[in-house]
Order: sequence, then structure tokens, then C-alpha cells
Amino acid sequence: MSDKNIKAMIGQVFNEIADAISTGEFGSKVKVGLTTLGSEHGTAELIRGAEMASKKYSDFEIVLIGPKADTSLRIVEVNNEEEMHKKMDEMLNSKELDAAVTMHYNFPIGVSTVGRVITPGFGKELIISTTTGTSSTHRVEGMVRNALYGIITAKAIGIEKPTVGILNIDGARKVEGALKELKNNGYDINFSESVRADGGVVMRGNDLLAAASDVMVMDSLTGNLMMKIFSSFTTGGSYEALGYGYGPGVGDNYDKIICILSRASGAPVVCEALRYAASCAKGKLQEVAKAEFAKARKAGLDEILKALTADVKKAVDKDEFKMPDKKTVTKSVAGIDIMELENAVITLGKAGIYSESGMGCTGPIVLVADEDYIKAIDILLENKYITERPLDCNC
Repeated sequence: MSDKNIKAMIGQVFNEIADAISTGEFGSKVKVGLTTLGSEHGTAELIRGAEMASKKYSDFEIVLIGPKADTSLRIVEVNNEEEMHKKMDEMLNSKELDAAVTMHYNFPIGVSTVGRVITPGFGKELIISTTTGTSSTHRVEGMVRNALYGIITAKAIGIEKPTVGILNIDGARKVEGALKELKNNGYDINFSESVRADGGVVMRGNDLLAAASDVMVMDSLTGNLMMKIFSSFTTGGSYEALGYGYGPGVGDNYDKIICILSRASGAPVVCEALRYAASCAKGKLQEVAKAEFAKARKAGLDEILKALTADVKKAVDKDEFKMPDKKTVTKSVAGIDIMELENAVITLGKAGIYSESGMGCTGPIVLVADEDYIKAIDILLENKYITERPLDCNC
């Protein structure tokens, strides 16, 4: 460790002592990790954002995970992106970090991220639920879950009774019906009203710009588009300069706080994404999620979701097969339609290959062990789940 880093760590300790004396909360700082490889703007831009956050906010500590760099912030040195994410996960699992901010992270199906932007004109904050990942392979079910994820996140960052609006996209009316049934059954949802003359909980483009609700519900692909527009509308698109990033991954029983940035996110967004992650950690996001899901289930969530998907469930012949023993899965296969994702996992399982479904930054993926990769590709090609071999497949 360099003398500069040692001095920085000593300085950080004294700062913590000073904060503890003034607040009476010794040792209460949350620790947020930031991975520094993968940005289109380079490692220096991410570090600049971290340094901005360190100067602007004193109530949480930032730990960088990446290559050696000229900074006073603590760095856990790694050499590549794969090693970087592995180290990030280890530090989260060991509770060395309370939250992390990263790019290009694969969440399992059922987990998606809750973004946060600043709208033009009035400068109001808007939570966009959701922005990456997939809550469900069924569109309406996914959006109902997204509404819960948005409420959970809003409560974790201190909005006690968040207002909820549903963007007027395919499935919005079914989502409205499901959420109102949930409310009638006893789950407390505080619906917003459109700023347009005819009102209602289904929101228009005007409502997006006006931030007519605290939480705006939509599918993650639409949410991803909205995040990019809100974050970079002043820069021409190549540099995201506004907002808090794509937010934390939220899901039923998901036990980590991992917030997502775009590879186009600039230092100002990095700074606020770190603040957002720290707020989620302080607000005990996972505990809030557990409590909200318990209340929603008491109000009939599972039955409502089952009714939504009953008419489109595709029969899959499982032949009473037993899924192979669980393995560590690190190789991803992309190009599978999201409606066929679970079928692909079953087909691989019937062939003796353990796999897991997930969502990468470019779309749905199946994850398999390194030693099963080539065989899995052959099976997926044979069953027409994918149409061509991946470029990294030397087979």
C-alpha cells in the first residue's frame, strides 16, 4: 500500500472520530463500494465522481474497487472486470460493504433496478420503476412487481407515503386493476393523479416531465429509455450528467444493495448514485422490502399475480426430471427471447446441465458453468433458443 493511501486511511479514521463526536453515532458510517472499470469515459471519470461525493457528503465512506489510481480514496486493487465484480460480491457478502455501485451487472430474473432522476422545468425528483433487469417474463406481472419495488425504494430513502402513477404503455390498465385490487384487499397504495384535465392514475408524457407522482411505474426497457433521456437530454446523449443513476436492484428476498450506472454515466451521476446507494443502506432497503412483501401477500399478491399469468402460461413438458445439482455459473449465453428463457433452462436441465436465468445489460441470458458452456450452446442451437454461436465460443 502506498504512503498516500496509508495517509488517506489515517485521515479517514480521524474524520470518522470527529463525525462521531459531533453526532454521537460512532462507527455508524455506511460503506459504499464503487467499481471503476468499464466506463465509456474512463476510470478517471468514475474516480472524479467518487471524489465529488466524498467532498459533498460526509456521512458515508467510499471504497473504490479497480486498478491503482492517483486518489486519496481507499482502493481495493483488481486487474479486470470479472475479478472486480467477484471482489465486489465478496465484500458485500462479508458485510465489508453495505452497498455498491457498478456497471454491467447481471441480476437474476425477478430483480430489477429502481432509477431516480431530476425532471426538467420544476427540477423535481422522480423514481422510475424499473430501469434495468426483469421483474417477470410476463409484462403485466412484471409491472405490478415494479410498483412494489418503487414503493419499497421510496420508503427506504425516506418517503413515507409515496404517490404512485402508472405510465400509459401496453398493459397499464391491467396493472391499474391489479394494484387497485391489492389496495382494496388492504395493501396501502397512495395513487397519484395525472396533471391532465381528465386525471386518473394512468400517466402521460406530461406527467413524466412534471413528476406528477413520486414513483412512476413502467417496464424496465421503457424505464431504461427514460433514464437515458432524463440523464443526458442536455448533453446530446453521449454523457449522462443528471440524476442518481439506474438505482438499486430490488426483488423478493434479494439480499444485496447493488446500484447500477450506465457506461455513459458521467461524474455528477456517479456522485449522486453513491449518495443514493448510501441512502438505501441507511434506510435498510432489504428490511423494507421484506415488510412490504409480507403486507402485499397478506392482501392477496400471489393470487392476483397468478390470475394475471394464468391465461398465458406456456405448458412445458418437464417429464418429472430432476434439475441437476447446483453449480457456480459464470458463463453467460445471450440472444434468448425472454418468453423462452425458463424453457431454455428446463431444456438444459433435461440434458443434465445446471443453468440459471438472468438479465444482462443487453437482454436475457442463461448462465452455465465454464465446463458446460460449449455443450449448452449446442443444445440451445439445436432447440432454436439461439440462432448463432457466440463470438467467444471456439466451437
